[in-house]
Amino acid sequence: MTLLTPETRALLRANADRSRAARAADARFDPVPLVKLFDPMGAATWLATELDRDGDTLFGLADLGCGCPELGSFSLGEIEALRRPWGFVIEADSGFRTHFRLSVWAAWSRRAGSILWAETLLNRVGLARTATGLPDDPDRPDGGGSGGI
Repeated sequence: MTLLTPETRALLRANADRSRAARAADARFDPVPLVKLFDPMGAATWLATELDRDGDTLFGLADLGCGCPELGSFSLGEIEALRRPWGFVIEADSGFRTHFRLSVWAAWSRRAGSILWAETLLNRVGLARTATGLPDDPDRPDGGGSGGI
C-alpha cells in the first residue's frame, strides 16, 4: 500500500532540502504540513512536512492518541505496515489542506491534547477570522487574538 502520491513525495523531499539548507544557514524553516495520515479506527494521526533522502523517514507532528503530540521523525514504512482489526490500515486524508505552519499545529495540538482537537479549533479560528474579514495569523497559536476559544 502506498500512502504518498509521487507529487506529495516530491513536495515532501523539496521541504527536506529546504530544511537542510535553512539549518546550514542557521535560519528558521517552518513549513505547512503537506500530508495528514490517520488511523480510521483510533486517534493516531501524523502531519508530515518532510521526507528524508532514504524515502522512509518523515518529519512532522505525531500523535498516537495518548494526549501528547510530539514533533519528530517517524517511519513511513512502519506506518504503512500497520494493520488494524478487520483489515483496516492507516490512510492518507486526501481532503487535508492547511495554511497553518507546523509550529502552530504543534502548539495547538499540545494545548488541545491531540491533533484532531487542534484541527477542530484551528478550523473554527479560520472560519471566525474569515467571517470577521480578518486574515488568519499563522504565527500565533491563539489564532491572532480571535477573542479566545
